[in-house]
Amino acid sequence: MVTAAPRGQFITLEGTEGVGKSSLMTALSEWLIAQGESVVTTREPGGTAIGEDLRSLLLDPANQNLSDLTELGLMFAARSQHVFERIEPALARGDWVICDRFTDSTYAYQGGGRGISATLIAQFEDLTLGSFAPNLTLLLDVPIAIGLARAAQVGAPDRFESEQHAFFERARETFLRRAETQARTQIIDASQSQVIVKRSVLRLVEQHWRSVQGNPHE
Repeated sequence: MVTAAPRGQFITLEGTEGVGKSSLMTALSEWLIAQGESVVTTREPGGTAIGEDLRSLLLDPANQNLSDLTELGLMFAARSQHVFERIEPALARGDWVICDRFTDSTYAYQGGGRGISATLIAQFEDLTLGSFAPNLTLLLDVPIAIGLARAAQVGAPDRFESEQHAFFERARETFLRRAETQARTQIIDASQSQVIVKRSVLRLVEQHWRSVQGNPHE
């Protein structure tokens, strides 16, 4: 009899602008591959052909007239397709999936930033995802001024990066408040050096990996 592969694990990287998610995703992927895991890396909004088209609409600075509810709906439309087409099949195969942003970003940006009620966001979440959620979330936290300064060095700002400082302060506060209610979330001080942040993140992922293997204390 063929034994089904153990279900994979879903790790998300969260935080406001300029926290260093991209470089950490690479480090996490390399570490997990070195442990013999099959890894899928992806991002939100995006991750699929449909999701990337929606990402272009959402991030295009020309679309300033997009209503808050339209933005929310597009985010969850892209996410629903992402889970259906890419994330869930990968987890079912036994792959580890690392995603740059997921639903926590929606609570922070569309909720805290835009002012959409968490109750309404939760209704969208329940409708499109049900109980589907990450196994581990790494919240990279940095003061907004530092994060925006880092982001400005990367390139021209997209539609979200063009928001006012207060928008990101509200988003950061929402991330931190939400982390207090989610046992899966670990907060990392991303204002530290890249070496220290990377070490902290890898330690947390190793702890999770060992717990999945059944040897958490090695």
